[in-house]
Amino acid sequence: MSKQHLVAVVGAGPAGIYATRKLTEAGHRVVLINRDIKPGGLAEYGIFVDKEKMKTGLRKQFKRILADPRAFYLGHVTVGLNQPLSLKDLQAMGFGAVVVTAGAQGTKKLGIEGEDSIGVYHAKDVVYHYNSLPPFSERHFEIGRRVAIIGMGNVMVDIANWLLNLKKIDQVVVVARRGPLEKAYDDSEFEYIDMYLDNADMKQEIDRIGAQLTAVGQDVGAITQKMVRQGEPLEGRRLTFRYLCSPTKVIANEQGRVAALEAEENEMILQDGKTVAKGTGRTRRIEVDCVIYAIGDQVDASLGLPFSRGAFVTNPEKLPGDPNPAAYQPYDPETKKALDGIFVAGWSRNASVGLVGVAKQDAERGMKVVNAYLATKEGGSAGEMEAKIEALMEMLKKKGASVVTKADVELLEGAEQEAAKARKTWDFKYTSDEKMLEVIAARRAGQ
Repeated sequence: MSKQHLVAVVGAGPAGIYATRKLTEAGHRVVLINRDIKPGGLAEYGIFVDKEKMKTGLRKQFKRILADPRAFYLGHVTVGLNQPLSLKDLQAMGFGAVVVTAGAQGTKKLGIEGEDSIGVYHAKDVVYHYNSLPPFSERHFEIGRRVAIIGMGNVMVDIANWLLNLKKIDQVVVVARRGPLEKAYDDSEFEYIDMYLDNADMKQEIDRIGAQLTAVGQDVGAITQKMVRQGEPLEGRRLTFRYLCSPTKVIANEQGRVAALEAEENEMILQDGKTVAKGTGRTRRIEVDCVIYAIGDQVDASLGLPFSRGAFVTNPEKLPGDPNPAAYQPYDPETKKALDGIFVAGWSRNASVGLVGVAKQDAERGMKVVNAYLATKEGGSAGEMEAKIEALMEMLKKKGASVVTKADVELLEGAEQEAAKARKTWDFKYTSDEKMLEVIAARRAGQ
């Protein structure tokens, strides 16, 4: 009995690509289906634009993995409800397993009044914009001169980096529920924006919340020494923080554009040894032209898996095995059954947790579960798998999808590398799907 199977992996970010490697190593044939034209996901479109060493290193790794003849790449194909392809289509075509590694493409909101005003954006959309991912690359963002970023992690630092160093705006205001020690960004990342910190304002802000910090056992003097330095912000651009503040309302002007952010002032209390923010009912107004949510992401419910509270529902059981297979199985709460043959990994399983290394680790653990599942099923011949891939291609063609293959991606990357060289830069990306498809068609014709 053959144990070779045809597996569909939906999403070609780090989790999808590392999952593909583990599946092909086990002898399976993988069809890697990607919404974007180029593979890479957040490794390609989420890492800050000037991180050349990191980006080129990951691109080389991914290229080696996708070079495996058992990996078949289909770019520019969206999977989901009311899309050219659904998860049910893939199962009906006889794929041995369907692995969803599409990341967290849903947008998380705060649910506050005024958040639909012009000038309120989600961090993911902004990051995709400056990293040239269509269609976000083509969107116009009303940034203005003063921007509030909600959240205090590395994504906040990246966006502040873009705003202060590349857009050269006047002020970034970081709005945080808790205090300076509860930051989630790395100090090494903060160095990219440290020179814009308004030290006098930071001293004033720490003094303002000093009694709160002392009340939870934090050393105000040590915090001041760590956070406040001498000197003025570089070139007059300012980075400021508003601690112990939870946004409650976006205030718009008569044109419907952001004019200010209203935030409730919090007090900090200790709960089970952890600091927790508790609202006081007092509010303050922060004058800004734009508000960017850097509060994490949620999965995209339109993919068609059971969904609750921003995440796909997974099997609550503790099944035997390490890792627990249930953690990677979508689960229907109505039937109280796991969905047979469908699995989730990476940010599709646990949204916004960790970076490339965590996605890789989660994909590798998840594929142990998938490979164990496939080992219990009868496989198919190489000919049968080829026939299924051809049937899938034919189906997409009938639906009018402009499918991009591995060979097409190589043609596109070749053109982008030439364009980068001509511009004397290390990287260049075409910023629309139409232009990328046009370049691929021209290169194909010239072969």
